[in-house]
Amino acid sequence: MKRIIISFSITCILLISVPIFSFEMSVYSNPKVSDLGNICSSNKIKEKEKVFYISPDGNDDNNGTKNLPFATLERAKLAIKKNKGESITIYLREGYYSLEKTFILENGDIPENTPILITSFSGEKAHIIGGREIRGFVPLDPRSKIVEKIDAEFRKDILMIDLKAKGITNYGNLSARGFGRHIQASGLELYFNEKPMTLARWPNNDWSTIKDVPESLNGKGFSYAGDRPQKWINAPDLWLHGYWKYDWSDSYVKVAKIDLSQKTIITELPYSNYPFTKGKRFYALNLLEELDTPGEWYLDRESGILYFWPPSDIDKAKIIISLLQDPLIQIKNLSNISFKDLIFEYTSGAGIEIIGGNSNIIDSCILRNMGTVAVSIGKLEPDLGGIIYKNTLYNGNAGSNNGVINCEIHTTGEGGIILGGGDRATLERGNNFAINNNIYDCSRWVRTYRAGIFMYGVGNIIQHNLIHDLPHTAVFFWGNEHLMEYNEVYQVCMETGDAGAFYNGRDWSQRGSIIRYNYFHHLHGVEGQEGWNEVMAIYLDDWSSGATIFGNVFYKAGRSAMIGGGRENLVENNIFIDGAPAIHVDSRGIGWAKYYFDGSNNTLFERLEAIRPNDPPYNEHYPGLAGIPKDHPELPLGNRIINNLSSGENWVELVNKETEPLVYFEDNRIDIDKKYLLSKDNKIEIQYDQIELPTGFQPIPFDKIGRVK
Repeated sequence: MKRIIISFSITCILLISVPIFSFEMSVYSNPKVSDLGNICSSNKIKEKEKVFYISPDGNDDNNGTKNLPFATLERAKLAIKKNKGESITIYLREGYYSLEKTFILENGDIPENTPILITSFSGEKAHIIGGREIRGFVPLDPRSKIVEKIDAEFRKDILMIDLKAKGITNYGNLSARGFGRHIQASGLELYFNEKPMTLARWPNNDWSTIKDVPESLNGKGFSYAGDRPQKWINAPDLWLHGYWKYDWSDSYVKVAKIDLSQKTIITELPYSNYPFTKGKRFYALNLLEELDTPGEWYLDRESGILYFWPPSDIDKAKIIISLLQDPLIQIKNLSNISFKDLIFEYTSGAGIEIIGGNSNIIDSCILRNMGTVAVSIGKLEPDLGGIIYKNTLYNGNAGSNNGVINCEIHTTGEGGIILGGGDRATLERGNNFAINNNIYDCSRWVRTYRAGIFMYGVGNIIQHNLIHDLPHTAVFFWGNEHLMEYNEVYQVCMETGDAGAFYNGRDWSQRGSIIRYNYFHHLHGVEGQEGWNEVMAIYLDDWSSGATIFGNVFYKAGRSAMIGGGRENLVENNIFIDGAPAIHVDSRGIGWAKYYFDGSNNTLFERLEAIRPNDPPYNEHYPGLAGIPKDHPELPLGNRIINNLSSGENWVELVNKETEPLVYFEDNRIDIDKKYLLSKDNKIEIQYDQIELPTGFQPIPFDKIGRVK
């Protein structure tokens, strides 16, 4: 047992107990988790320090003392430049700090190797925002013709405000965002008492469905049932959001024309990312005509008038609109910068972007109400997913030993944390990390492949996080030798199908990652949709190989561990309760996916060739990689299922008759009485002394899983 002291600042010391067990792995040794103590403690502010203060009531002509504080971060940055090597603490007094442009810290802004802590003053909360508070809503103007678009029965409840009259003219735009498309700022959003309001839509809380897809539309549109769209015929900026073919792919499309006689909707380029399909779900949005329920709003971008039905007394509310399209904070090629005990919110873009450098820490912050992601460690490329998919060796310049710890991350538009780090070409580790965070509701705009944590590179760490209530994936990981441990994951993939809580796929060379001591429970996907809509806890999709799944607890976690054609994966020492099934292994390379091996699609072979498997470092770390193309690459060879406990009717599912003799099983206990695993109120309570354990089975440190105080 090792105890790691992770220290971030004067006031924050986190103790994390990390049991390090030794177990057999064919190609990989444990990440150096014990290094984290040294990594993080480097951010501790030293005794000799310079202190500056900022206040909403301050003045940039002041000297930055407690009694004469600055007003802005930019003024504090100027003061930092004059510092002579001392550590610096910048205290923000309670209040809101609105940024009209990104606050950037980069080379030249501060003396080299100067540790900086930017934090709320003790007992106070400072909010760094990319928006502006608005006041002055008035009743609808009955003389305005546009008001006629609103149903008469609702007009008395709806208020309006003229943003142009308040000098606000840059509203951003709605865009064709979604699966396979760029990360994009949300455009102006409206927040009421810290919660995002709903851009007027139909249906209000549900989906409509495609009636049919006429061939005459040539993939540009579809037909609808009912007469609702006739209300939208003159809508100037009408959008549809839908799962147009697959329940793991959503996107937004703009409406070009509604044909009332044919009852068809025709869309503009770019069309849906997959063909419109009969019966699939969608809703319409950005419609003044559908402003018909409390909490909905609409912005007329031409006039600058914002219409809003407040959900409660507007005179007692704080109302803020998001405006900034770029990140709130950007740290470029610096080290030892810490943000602590701050609230970042109300912005159309991202929260914090860290490019290069090392030992930069986001600690005990709240990051919420954002248009894209909360934190990106590594350059926030708009097409990050596409770039990595095309270039398996992509390096996002994420630096090393950078991390997000103890934070609350929620209500973001396109994901929680992007965690890059390390170099796949050299297998150098990044040691970047996300530790002890609460991450939820992170895909308000784009619902698929915008994970709670999107990790890439080599040797990064996801530890002790609580990740829950997401429409799709909790952790999407690319690369090698990552460690994902002590996380609790539940109620993810709730709106999607053919999805995984932890997901990796389609690359033989992305090996050596460990998924251990996690608790996956109560996972379910979308209901009522046709097609394969299963949900997996750990989804090693499309020949994902060389992963270790050790010591996890799965309870009502769907297909708990799925090996989709990959090889040399180890599933050992886990506990499965009510799996559906517990374990799945298939030989898809000789079934529905044989086109990856007949020359039709060479993705796997191209990615293998890209890492030069015959040369260092890959031939040293993974000596078997180079031989895969000549060793029945279509088959799931070398997978081992060892020393697991299972309770419930469904233990293992082996698809394709050729699969069974290829998988190695040893000493699994598949008939455990559930009463030895669950308490009377169905909480995990493992009575090891009542179970005939496999030889060498190691008790799982269940009480260490999840967030720690």
